[in-house]
Amino acid sequence: MTTSPTVLNELVVPSPVGKLRLAASADGLLSIDVGKTGNSRSTTAKDPSAQRILDTTRKQLDEYFSGKRTAFSVPLDLRGTDFQLESWRALSRIPYGSTISYGQQAEDIGNRKACRAVGSANGKNPIPIIVPCHRVIAADGSLGGYGLGLKMKQQLLDLEGQRRAKK
Repeated sequence: MTTSPTVLNELVVPSPVGKLRLAASADGLLSIDVGKTGNSRSTTAKDPSAQRILDTTRKQLDEYFSGKRTAFSVPLDLRGTDFQLESWRALSRIPYGSTISYGQQAEDIGNRKACRAVGSANGKNPIPIIVPCHRVIAADGSLGGYGLGLKMKQQLLDLEGQRRAKK
């Protein structure tokens, strides 16, 4: 069985946490890569639907970083294993300004012993910020891990009003 390749549009935008390289298909946002090089607000237009998704994402991220947005409504094109997708959906249910532990996230997906597995899935989250893996912390209140670095995790939590002690 063959499938046609996904047409991918990309856009690089500045943000308070570094340059963000956004990638989208016609179905939704595929990824946000942080700290990637490229020209600010450059784009390679290939698909008008994907371009609209990128433009909407840029606008919503600008609003988020300026404190005017607490929820995102960008269509997502998440790709991963069934367990990863379930874990990422659980992340999307964590309200702005709130945090949960890895154990709570595991309970949310119905497998309270899967703390390490949800941590691993969170580390593979292709759409950080919008799929808010930064809102998951260790049970003792410390930051735990973050694929993009603890400094960025702290910045995002600070932005959302969740000031954690730096450990």
